[in-house]
Amino acid sequence: MSDQPSSSAAKRPAKRPAKPHRRPQKDPVRFLAFEALRAVDERDAYANLVLPPLLKKARAKGTFDERDAALATELVYGTLRRQGTYDAVIRACIDRPLREVDPPVLDVLALGAHQLLGTRIPTHAAVSASVELARVVLGEGRAKFVNAVLRKISKQDLDAWVEQVAPPYDDDAEEHLSVVHSHPRWIVSALWDALGGGRAGIEDLLEADNERPEVTLVARPGRSTADELLDVLGEDSGLPGRWSPYAVRLTEGGEPGAIAAVSEGRAGVQDEGSQLVAIALANAPVDGRDERWLDGCAGPGGKAAMLAGLAAQRGAALLAAEKQPHRARLVERALVGNPGPYQVIAADGLNPPWLPGSFDRVLMDVPCSGLGALRRRPEARWRRRAEDLEGFAPLQRGLLREALNAVRVGGVVGYATCSPHLAETRIVVDDVLKGRGGHAPVEAEWIDARPLMPGVPALGDGPDVQLWPHMHGTDAMYLALLRRTA
Repeated sequence: MSDQPSSSAAKRPAKRPAKPHRRPQKDPVRFLAFEALRAVDERDAYANLVLPPLLKKARAKGTFDERDAALATELVYGTLRRQGTYDAVIRACIDRPLREVDPPVLDVLALGAHQLLGTRIPTHAAVSASVELARVVLGEGRAKFVNAVLRKISKQDLDAWVEQVAPPYDDDAEEHLSVVHSHPRWIVSALWDALGGGRAGIEDLLEADNERPEVTLVARPGRSTADELLDVLGEDSGLPGRWSPYAVRLTEGGEPGAIAAVSEGRAGVQDEGSQLVAIALANAPVDGRDERWLDGCAGPGGKAAMLAGLAAQRGAALLAAEKQPHRARLVERALVGNPGPYQVIAADGLNPPWLPGSFDRVLMDVPCSGLGALRRRPEARWRRRAEDLEGFAPLQRGLLREALNAVRVGGVVGYATCSPHLAETRIVVDDVLKGRGGHAPVEAEWIDARPLMPGVPALGDGPDVQLWPHMHGTDAMYLALLRRTA
């Protein structure tokens, strides 16, 4: 017999040994980012509340350093801010409607898209890390789908994708801006109406909403000073506020909790726009006495703490009222140590326990859509609907009427809201003053708020004030000041 193999055996390829099964490796940074996005989606949580305890837990295990924490934070906030743009790109890379893709799969795809299109992470690393995450949290089958989609996304940069998925500006300006700047179309329309002007202004505003905001501290009057905070932080970590004499801006390396004044409650984290609102109300001229102040929607306590300190410097007392008991406790915590008299109560501003005409100054910072703080809560833009404003309208008008009822003749009311939407700002004030909606007109006059924010530019035609992220570096706070005349 011949020792040579048969011809059929010679043609048969050698059988390759099976690859050993490799367990997926859990990347702690990307896994944490995925956990945060799932909490935002499943529980309607806010990233700024979900992320810090996750990071704290990871640090406690010793698996995270500061670079890991910074990357996880960027992945979460960057993905949320650019979700609209990434959804449009993902939609162009799959053969089914986006709504038919399971939300956890979309979260992994969006995280991968952000790494590919919004960061400097190398393409290979972005794809491989995202696919590995998919293997851990989704399983092998769906990981293959993630791999295929991300490889399609990786073939173009962000500019090329935007050109492909966004309609031309001249064909549909609002939809173009919506896709390019990742805002729902109705929000683009509302912000554009409030801002006025042409294309440049609205693009600047939308882009500012997608930038990471500075962390700003407030030195609470009578309890600390901006100079004290700056001395502690040093030139490398702190800068003076742009407009408020009580503000200090943290640079990249600043950590609020490490500052003694913050941990002791003598200072806090507060946007400069909110500080300006409180200062303007405190400095508005009143006729007659100036002894009793009211914060009628005081939770969580930032403006109340500032007003309490300013009131104490003049021998006045603040009453801080908050409807929700748990938020009233936050107000109490913020006011502990205030140098002058104050009181915190759980009370509904629509059914107040105080007598009419009891106060010389009243702040009513009403609940709103929060469209002025999209930099800080990017997920809010995807939760809100235009019809939500109809639910806020009666509450806002009712609270302003009660504020004007609470102030004495010659006293001042500040109506404030963290929204630039006209339906939540000037229209509310006009309706209350003119008695629209079946209520009697209120006898009050406008006070020009612009001189009460000295040095702040671009405050418009007045008498009310609208602050803007792209113009002032603040949240889009609105303030109307009114003096009760009869």
